[in-house]
Amino acid sequence: MTALDIDARRCERIAQNLRRLGLQADIVVGDAGQPDAWWDGRPYDAILLDAPCTASGIVRRHPDVRWLRRPSDIGQLAGIQAHLLKALWPLVKPGGRLLYCTCSVFRAEGDQQIQTFLAHHTEALLMPSPGHLLPQSGVAATLFPDNLLREHDGFYFALLEKRSY
Repeated sequence: MTALDIDARRCERIAQNLRRLGLQADIVVGDAGQPDAWWDGRPYDAILLDAPCTASGIVRRHPDVRWLRRPSDIGQLAGIQAHLLKALWPLVKPGGRLLYCTCSVFRAEGDQQIQTFLAHHTEALLMPSPGHLLPQSGVAATLFPDNLLREHDGFYFALLEKRSY
């Protein structure tokens, strides 16, 4: 397993959490958008892309997010997300999967992002996955029985599988 983050301090927190849990991973400080700088060329079975986003889904717990973002951030972050998807997709082996997620409720960072990606990558299949989970939506309660009070954050999940021809 490889854990990658562009921020060295977050990589140290990853290392601390892995030690606490008795788990191991290769921890790499690097830019996921520039795999040539850190990737060893061996394709991955699976990649979790927890993409940078507006964090609009966590406003309930962090109301300051509302004042830390500008409307232009959505487009800027959607561009970064598209770049990361494009850069990481070649690292997934045929038959492998990439789980794309954001803590955003905006379609530009979720459904629209993935639909655009699928239109340009015919070898990618969208597998059954929750899509947008919106705070207070009844759908989440049925998907996640431990969330009966519907107190979850907004989130987006898309599971992509690379066709093996």
